[in-house]
Amino acid sequence: MSGLWLIFTMAVFGHRGRRNKKTSVGTLLCLMCLFIFSFASLPEAQEVSLQENKTCKLDEFLTEDGICCNKCGPGFKLLEKCHGPKERSNCIHCPDGQYIDQMNYSNNCRQCKTCKAAKHEIEESPCNRSQNTKCRCKDGYYRYIIDSLTYDCLRCKKCKADEVERGTCSPDNNTVCGCKDNYYKVKGKCEPCKSCSSECSSLCKSPTTVFPEVTKSVNPDGYVINVISGTGAVIIVLLVLVVFITYMLTKRYTKKRILRSSQRSDASQESCEQVLVNSEEHLETSVKEFPQSAVAEVEGSKLPDCVPLEIKLSELIYTVLDLVPVVQVKQLVRLLGVTDTEIEQAELDYRSCREAHYQMLRAWGSRSGGGGRGGMLHRPLLKELLEKLRMMHLGKAAEELETKYGIQ
Repeated sequence: MSGLWLIFTMAVFGHRGRRNKKTSVGTLLCLMCLFIFSFASLPEAQEVSLQENKTCKLDEFLTEDGICCNKCGPGFKLLEKCHGPKERSNCIHCPDGQYIDQMNYSNNCRQCKTCKAAKHEIEESPCNRSQNTKCRCKDGYYRYIIDSLTYDCLRCKKCKADEVERGTCSPDNNTVCGCKDNYYKVKGKCEPCKSCSSECSSLCKSPTTVFPEVTKSVNPDGYVINVISGTGAVIIVLLVLVVFITYMLTKRYTKKRILRSSQRSDASQESCEQVLVNSEEHLETSVKEFPQSAVAEVEGSKLPDCVPLEIKLSELIYTVLDLVPVVQVKQLVRLLGVTDTEIEQAELDYRSCREAHYQMLRAWGSRSGGGGRGGMLHRPLLKELLEKLRMMHLGKAAEELETKYGIQ
């Protein structure tokens, strides 16, 4: 195309220079040739472009004719390619001593490898049409890699007198040697330990402690070995004994404390009952010594409503505990407004069930204005207690309280 454009340019310039009929005829002929060649070459260029852009499947290849032909499988080579889209290529087996280990459209197979005994190789698996020969180093030799395709079989290393074998020689790895105990490596040689250092920690003296003596030694592979001396077993036994003795002492102390608390609650209950008896005796003595005329005056007249009539709180509580079943005491105190927190605290503070119930009722009396000076409870609060007892279907207990305290 570039040649044609050159001819066209020369013809135009020649036409401008000579300006005669012969030149104009030649110019026209050149232009006609140029267009003819351009149109003639256009389909061929389009066809080449289509061939270049055409893609085939992974198991196919593109021929010069623009046809996708199937490749040959491993162990086969191409004898003749296909001639159409629906035809298949002609593939044949690789001859003996040759192989191809992948899909291909090659006309030739590869030559099988031969293991070289002179280089200390032995055959691991023989060659077949789809796999090359596999060779390995014989026993006592290992593979030394030179590059991705080249290696040598070298003799396995033998550990020296001051070394021990850390890793056995194999066809792919050399022997791994390390220094013996109490030796350390200096410039590739094992030297005996002479002083305390990080490499010779066995010569380091550790300070005397109550804990087991631990000696740390580092082997050539970098692993830390902890060696626990025999005194460790003795220390462990002593620790177990200390724990056991501590447990027994704690158990005995807890038992004594519980017993003391129970005794204190019983003594408290007895003291309360004694105070109640003393107060009743004192009340009877006072009544006997009081003039009969004064008594008659009190009975004949009514006290004004502003004068509070009070009841001794502790006496009332013990009377209630005698009348109300144990299983219903919590229900009663909840109806009287005692919180669950106060109930739980009473149960934690007192081991005796009766004493815990006493504290629950005392919490109600104290919060309601009772339990103040002299531990007295206002009579209106007693009426509230009677109402709650009747709500719990404990009418008999309410009647006995009314009889005892003279409530009509």
